[in-house]
Amino acid sequence: MSQITIVLSGSPTQIEQGTTGTEIFADQREIVAVKVNGELRDLYAVLADGDQVEGVELSSPDGLTILRHSTAHVLAQAVQRRDPQAKLGIGPFITDGFYYDFDVAEAFTPEDLRAIEKDMARIVKEGQRFQRRAVDDEQARAEEAAEPYKLELIGLKSNADQAAEGASVEVGDGGLTMYDNVNRTGEVVWTDLCRGPHLPSTKLIGNGFALTRSAAAYWRGNSKNPMLQRIYGTAWASKEDLQAYQERLAEAERRDHRRLGVELDLFSFHELVGAGLPLFHPKGGVIKRVMEDYVRQAHIDNGFLYVGTPHIAKEDLFYTSGHLPYYAEGMFPPMGDEEQHTYRLKAMNCPMHNLIYASRGRSYRDLPLRLFEFGTVYRDERSGVLQGLTRVRSITQDDSHSYVTKEGAADEIRHLLRFVLQLLRDFGLDDFYLELSTRDEHGDKKNKFIGSDEDWAEATAILQQVAQESGLETRPDPGGAAFYGPKISVKARDAIGRTWQMSTIQYDFNQPERFGLEYTAPDGSRRRPVMIHSAKFGALERFIGILVEHYAGAFPAWLAPVQARLVPVAEAFDDYCQSVAERLRAAGVRAEVDLSDDRFGKKIRNAAKEKIPFTLIAGGEDAEAGAVSFRYRDGHQENGIPVAEAVAHIADVVERRVNDPAGERIAPAPERPGE
Repeated sequence: MSQITIVLSGSPTQIEQGTTGTEIFADQREIVAVKVNGELRDLYAVLADGDQVEGVELSSPDGLTILRHSTAHVLAQAVQRRDPQAKLGIGPFITDGFYYDFDVAEAFTPEDLRAIEKDMARIVKEGQRFQRRAVDDEQARAEEAAEPYKLELIGLKSNADQAAEGASVEVGDGGLTMYDNVNRTGEVVWTDLCRGPHLPSTKLIGNGFALTRSAAAYWRGNSKNPMLQRIYGTAWASKEDLQAYQERLAEAERRDHRRLGVELDLFSFHELVGAGLPLFHPKGGVIKRVMEDYVRQAHIDNGFLYVGTPHIAKEDLFYTSGHLPYYAEGMFPPMGDEEQHTYRLKAMNCPMHNLIYASRGRSYRDLPLRLFEFGTVYRDERSGVLQGLTRVRSITQDDSHSYVTKEGAADEIRHLLRFVLQLLRDFGLDDFYLELSTRDEHGDKKNKFIGSDEDWAEATAILQQVAQESGLETRPDPGGAAFYGPKISVKARDAIGRTWQMSTIQYDFNQPERFGLEYTAPDGSRRRPVMIHSAKFGALERFIGILVEHYAGAFPAWLAPVQARLVPVAEAFDDYCQSVAERLRAAGVRAEVDLSDDRFGKKIRNAAKEKIPFTLIAGGEDAEAGAVSFRYRDGHQENGIPVAEAVAHIADVVERRVNDPAGERIAPAPERPGE
């Protein structure tokens, strides 16, 4: 047999013609698939001369997506074993897991999920092989004659990405394929329409999977279509990885801002107000005000001018900006007045800032002109995507717009990125990477973007340059740009490793053109400025929700609604505690005294439950010595701290915006100055 040459993990390698990945990696059991010329393929794929070949390990990101997709197929097989009448929808891999949609007579119950999971375990142990075969449309329709949803996908394969979420894992350009599940005797026991790739055998799924929940889902995400039943699951390379993931989920549940928001009396939602429209309670209002005060001053310190704009405007404004009709689905419906004018709730602040810029002539000496406001905007988010504070309909943006010369755009973006990163660090988030969102160059979404190719190329190049200069990891996000220009997004990891999209910096060459914005250049000519959008918090509500989860409700002292609570050991010391609280308030500390009828121990437990940074205890010895005792959130206690020292320490921690709990500790007695 003739020899061919492939490039195996970067090294030219001679192999026999007809060799597969299975043969090449026969002694590497951790390899479950191959990447051939950048494309994931089944391990048993035949390799061709010149192929660039890499092995895919089960625990790698690519390996996990294949594992999860394969597990979704096992789920579907288990469901149809129990209910042969169940019709199959789509079963893609998703972040950390998978799902599959089914048309069944009755919704799945928790008992059903447990039984299905046991059936899946049996299929895994059977060691069924996933075997791929190509079919044409006619063959596929014949084989899927009893599967109406699969038949529909066959007819939509050329635009699968737009047809339905996850459809591209089943059909797409380049032909149709079926995957047969073959048992150890060579019998085909189940078949599904799929593009693959899959694991060589179900046995490789092992015991690192679990079903998590079920939910209803419209076919192809359209409420006009039938309601299907969706089963979600997760799959990992080992049982240990699964358990670690489940513990992360449990920790995330303990940190859920929706639950903590109620427990800490921060905010609520009410059906009389409407979904996605939060009500901030006094304690939540403190956090909101502190954040607003901080970021307002930070903008002023960074050269921004504070402005204000109304919540509604004639919809003509949004046609001028280009948001209508491009953004119509994200805006609330129009409303009218007695003069038959049509108005819209604003979904963004930038069009009104453009009018402020255009209110008088501008010179190059005025640039960069930086405008900023806390503008509340309104987005018509669908009820299914609303999630506490992290996805709302009323959004308070620390929204800024920089108007600069084209030559000054790069420097302004550098300035904004430094500003953004410092702000996030001040709030205790310091693990970042960047995402560069560009337009869709070739796909069906290309028409979503406005402006010339030259402008897009220039804007993208500037953002890419600044991102690289930052030294942070930068990940591509093709097709994720705003319709008017590319953007950099800052992605921050929280205390338990979850990634959140935070601040954005967007390069806009379209709106200055649409609004006819100009400035006078040094030579007297009229030129068009560039507009840089930036939101540091992104959305204040969302940022609060993220911080609640990042800190598990235990806000650092400078952010905490109540920074210090005085707890008298007995009623006789109420007045003494009041006097200490007054000294704290005079120093700018949010302090209160627990004068309730609760027993002393209950008062201490209440302070701990409410996650008060500084609980100060005072009894007879403390009062006589003019001192208090510190009790921290971890239960540690420091006794006999002079009041003046206690006040100075707490005020200092607040002023310095200390985020590390260890930094809230007062120095032990031997280390305190003067002793």
